[in-house]
Amino acid sequence: MSEPSGATWRERVPEVVRNKALAAGATRWLDDLPSLVADLSREWGIGVGAAYPDGTEAFVAEATLDDGTPAVLKLCVSRAVEAARHEITVLRLTGGEGCVRLLRADPERGALLLERLGRPLVRLSLPLRRRQEILSAAAARVWRPAPGCGLPTGAAKGRWLADYVERTWEALGRPCAERTVAHALTCVRRRVDAHDDERAVLVHGDVHQWNALEADGGFRLVDPDGLLAEPEYDLGILMREDPVELLTGDPRERARRLAHRHGLDAEAIWEWGAVERVATGLLGTAIGLQPLARQMLTTADRLAE
Repeated sequence: MSEPSGATWRERVPEVVRNKALAAGATRWLDDLPSLVADLSREWGIGVGAAYPDGTEAFVAEATLDDGTPAVLKLCVSRAVEAARHEITVLRLTGGEGCVRLLRADPERGALLLERLGRPLVRLSLPLRRRQEILSAAAARVWRPAPGCGLPTGAAKGRWLADYVERTWEALGRPCAERTVAHALTCVRRRVDAHDDERAVLVHGDVHQWNALEADGGFRLVDPDGLLAEPEYDLGILMREDPVELLTGDPRERARRLAHRHGLDAEAIWEWGAVERVATGLLGTAIGLQPLARQMLTTADRLAE
């Protein structure tokens, strides 16, 4: 079977991933994608099939090992090689417990070969609370001490988020209220100040229903960002997700429920959720991830009133 042309390869890259690559100035990565796939196919002994259409961070495609074992090929945008290294570190530390199993990796080329898991949680249409139980349980399987592993701390991520929110809010023409940004920045600065290396554990960093896949009768996580942070960070992501539903009733009830389930601090969960909601809403606005980005910023505006 002949390889797709360069133009066809560009069509195979999901629009959100293509937009992210263009925004990062990684046009050469898009142009070189066919040759990268061909090289890895030869070096790793894999056949590469259809791309997954709902990717947002990387080019992800079905793969098959020479012995017929199904797998997944993930190629990170060239400007995200450091993120690929962090992901590889997490997957090696977890070894298939809580996260997908890593089969091969080339951090310099941002390439990962992963075991193929089942359906993502988002496809199962489960009730919100059941989804949150599944996601928080999957996250908790990742939490473990990992000093000296080289991953960023929660404090470093908090400072990065603060800078990103300030810069991107201005660059996008202020798509949410100024008070919303001020509230997010206040929350994240409190989390930075509260960081404690002694309490920090390995966290996934992006726990949502697209990143939880069926495996072994339960669910395991894919696409870890990888941090050494307080575990409340992961549950703060669940405060960012499902933003419309957060406005039904008392929005802080979700944070209290998650905190009670895992014996954690509800206020820390709430504060991480506040900044993640704004940061992700701004990122989604920049790369065209709608209507979710608009929903996140609208909810952030309401909660900051």
